[in-house]
Amino acid sequence: MRKLLILLAVPATTAFFGCSSLSMVTDAVPNALDRAPLIYRPQIQQGNVVDQEQMNALKPGMTKRQVRYVLGSPMLTDVFHANRWDYAFTQGKGSRPSEFRRVTVYFENDRLARITGDLRPQPVEERVEKPKEVIVTVPDWEPEDKSLWQRTLELVGIEPDYD
Repeated sequence: MRKLLILLAVPATTAFFGCSSLSMVTDAVPNALDRAPLIYRPQIQQGNVVDQEQMNALKPGMTKRQVRYVLGSPMLTDVFHANRWDYAFTQGKGSRPSEFRRVTVYFENDRLARITGDLRPQPVEERVEKPKEVIVTVPDWEPEDKSLWQRTLELVGIEPDYD
């Protein structure tokens, strides 16, 4: 029985301590996999997409509700700092983000007080407003008084006579 216990304990101990050396292998494998030509790495986007147009819509003194309407729900709300909302955005291939943006909005007395981060509202003189032009083409439509059954029979080539 002791020999069996020793025979089981030695491989288990070796395997347990051998796993600690796997970190060197896992550090090397992702680099090799990123360069492999046949492995698909999808474009991954996480967080809140905040652009300059949204930032230009923010004005000092806006309520929390108005800021949430413009920027969306914050990605991070801290329980200990209820007057601070964080909007984070990452985008990249696979597990390696190539773009990282962060915007933090601070409130005082439930009103927008300041903004920090990668994007800030531009002064009115520097803003380049893009004209929003929406063209909608609506086809002409004439209502038919025929039922689905009548239209199906006409499609087949049989025209029913209801007189």
